[in-house]
Amino acid sequence: MHTISISDMHILLVEPSDTQRKIITSLLLKENVSEIDAVSTVAEAKSALRSHGADLVVSAMYFEDGTGLDLLKAMKSSDSNASIPFMLISSENRMAKLEEFKQAGVAAILPKPFEPKHLSRALKASLDLINTEELDLDLFDVREVRVLLVDDSKLARNHIRRVLEGMGLAKIQEAENGAMALTYLKDHTYDLVVTDYNMPEMDGRELSEFIRFNPETAHIPIVMVTSESASSPHMANIQQTGVNALCDKPFEAGEVRKMLAALLSA
Repeated sequence: MHTISISDMHILLVEPSDTQRKIITSLLLKENVSEIDAVSTVAEAKSALRSHGADLVVSAMYFEDGTGLDLLKAMKSSDSNASIPFMLISSENRMAKLEEFKQAGVAAILPKPFEPKHLSRALKASLDLINTEELDLDLFDVREVRVLLVDDSKLARNHIRRVLEGMGLAKIQEAENGAMALTYLKDHTYDLVVTDYNMPEMDGRELSEFIRFNPETAHIPIVMVTSESASSPHMANIQQTGVNALCDKPFEAGEVRKMLAALLSA
């Protein structure tokens, strides 16, 4: 399988400010990125993706003709661009605004200004999404592992599915919320549950409690995917329900790989 390094990456930088474009470009060059296309609007970004694509899109949030979220959603709805990682760089700190990007499957979020080490980590996380590698498991054939993926966001499910499929997981059943997941759990057998925390009808905490207190499902490993801080009171309560692992949004492939290798080899 062909893999690429940071120096091989072709990055599309979408930033309306000339000054910010120069700053971010210089920082990318210091990380050994050699091929950078810079544009200033959503329309120019879409045109660039249509004409020659990219390995990674690095984007600001606000433009004269739309937002970074408009661009991200357009990418995720396109068969040719859906798998391209998207990195947001923004001074926006309102959690509701950032949450929209997390739910849409952003690969990384960097504040303005950011430190070089944060850019380095974000580039590595993006590269992990590009360079897929099958999980090597002692107890399972990875392609036979049965996964129940639960998230009310279709975009988030698509992103998580792509990450899991990149690791060789092929048998993935999707549910839009905990209530739907329960109906599947009653009729099917699973080796792993990956669930969002915040969902309508039945959230991830309630779903996890059902799984743990039902003798027929109590053994199934549960990975909780959440954009909440691990130190928040909600997360402390979640860990008491028997969740095996907490995973942050953005869903970083490298961390997920280590997590699943440990859970499915136990």
